[in-house]
Amino acid sequence: MTSAVPSLADFRRIVIKVGSALLVDSARGKVRLPWLTSLAEDIGALHAEGKDVLVVSSGAIALGRTVLGLPRGALKLEDSQAAAAVGQIALARTWSEILAHENVTAGQILLTLRDTEERRRYLNARSTLARLLEYRAVPVINENDTVATSEIRYGDNDRLAARVATMASADLLILLSDIDGLYTAPPAQNSDARHIPVVPRITAEIEGMAGAAGSELSRGGMRTKIEAGKIATSAGTHMVIASGHVKNPLRAILDGGRCTWFLSGATPARARKAWIGGTLEPRGILHLDEGAVAALRRGASLLPAGVTRVEGLFERGDAVLLRGPDGGEIGRGLVAYDSDHAERIIGRASAEIEAILGFQGRLELIHRDDMAVGAE
Repeated sequence: MTSAVPSLADFRRIVIKVGSALLVDSARGKVRLPWLTSLAEDIGALHAEGKDVLVVSSGAIALGRTVLGLPRGALKLEDSQAAAAVGQIALARTWSEILAHENVTAGQILLTLRDTEERRRYLNARSTLARLLEYRAVPVINENDTVATSEIRYGDNDRLAARVATMASADLLILLSDIDGLYTAPPAQNSDARHIPVVPRITAEIEGMAGAAGSELSRGGMRTKIEAGKIATSAGTHMVIASGHVKNPLRAILDGGRCTWFLSGATPARARKAWIGGTLEPRGILHLDEGAVAALRRGASLLPAGVTRVEGLFERGDAVLLRGPDGGEIGRGLVAYDSDHAERIIGRASAEIEAILGFQGRLELIHRDDMAVGAE
């Protein structure tokens, strides 16, 4: 891939990460409404162009601690959780109201580390995101600080944003920051530091340029942004770090403002299918009839009607092998049902699933986006 600077206009599905230090005025503990209004205008413009937009927003603890009158500085875990419980209500209301002015519907999603690491929960969250985007809503995502502990939390929303971008198969992740990109050294400490406009690949040298943690309200810093870049670009998602200290920060990127682009050599779909097809250990086998094999090779999802036999014990979200009538491997995928449920619905129409199982599950045994077939 060349080192040409991409254009914001080229991307179809965009995740925007907004940190606490940008969203909340630390002196007053209040939302920076003029700035957030300008960001909402940018989101509305992208949305009106038909692009899918997702927001990963910090700020719940920062807002909640003000309401509860908690002191500035580090908080005990239980105080952080209490502040998050109060602040999440204020944060969700703020995003809902400010996006409504742009005729955009917001939907709140709270995630923990396990929601993106355990495949069953990952598939559930991915499905919710996909459906919200189908309804043309903007998901506003935050770490669920009310229940997250040090063992199950991200600790920064840069990496959470990268995981959300890969989960949603986004082709661009924008990290709005207090700095306008990556420099050869921390510019506040080194007057000779040079801005880097494009990073074709994250190398050890690039990682060495990252500084330490950031502001009082933020748990991140350039180091976590580089980690986010590694997660995103390996999954086929480009990433850009840009300043959030300007009005209409997305328009500034579109107009060629200073920022740093981290490039990926793949597309999200190709990277995801490579992960499914070559990385995950299969837990079972689904045997397919000729009709299902032909449908899969045309790019369709796998329906229960096309499966003739189930082998192995697996859970929803596990990888399984797909074999044709001759026993040859057709592909691999992430299955939407446990093996015992799959056994009961194979060979049947999707419309019968609820009557057979007693609940309305997915129409597909494996969705086409969760499958790698043949030479994909």
